Amino acid sequence: MTDAAELAARLRHVFWIGGGSGAGKSTVARRLADRYGWRLYATDDVMRDHADRATPEEAPFLHEFIAMDMDERWLNRSPEVMLETFHWFRGEGFGLIVEDLLRLPPERGVIVEGFRLLPHLVKPLLDAPRRAVWLLPTPDFRQAAIRSRSVPGEGFVWRTSDPARADRNLAERDRMFTTRLGEEAERLRLRTIDVDTTLTEDALTERVARAFRL
Repeated sequence: MTDAAELAARLRHVFWIGGGSGAGKSTVARRLADRYGWRLYATDDVMRDHADRATPEEAPFLHEFIAMDMDERWLNRSPEVMLETFHWFRGEGFGLIVEDLLRLPPERGVIVEGFRLLPHLVKPLLDAPRRAVWLLPTPDFRQAAIRSRSVPGEGFVWRTSDPARADRNLAERDRMFTTRLGEEAERLRLRTIDVDTTLTEDALTERVARAFRL
């Protein structure tokens, strides 16, 4: 079994951007990857692959979620229950992210982004705390970001019997998740950046670059 110190040494070329949904993680990671010639690893892009690879024993909450219909997922449970039982929020499949990263050539920098990067899971993999940052969106920022890229009638909430209520449940779940991320990062003395509607993409990118001491 590879210990944390060895993993941190093998992953010292990796930078991590976690945070709440709609915080600008993807945009910032893409900009930094282009600027510095890094490889971009977006955890959202591999969720389907990881869901296929994870066994029921390794990811019981994931397999329970897969078995639910859309109303069971987004309408029939409270936002609090949705928060506590959502598989990626519980760290299921995080080991598959690490496996993927270890397969990448270490000669080139890698920037990893996604809400699945929970502070308590990432910290043991850091050879220096400055290599990770969490973006914490305000509710107004998140809603503005979602509205700017959403199309009425598209998206999974529209596959429920009450899209408006599903959207409210999801927004509240994600608000609580963002709060949890901030508290956990603070407890572990990891860097966070608050993201509100006054912060431009350029300014946010520069703040992340400074956090990484680039």
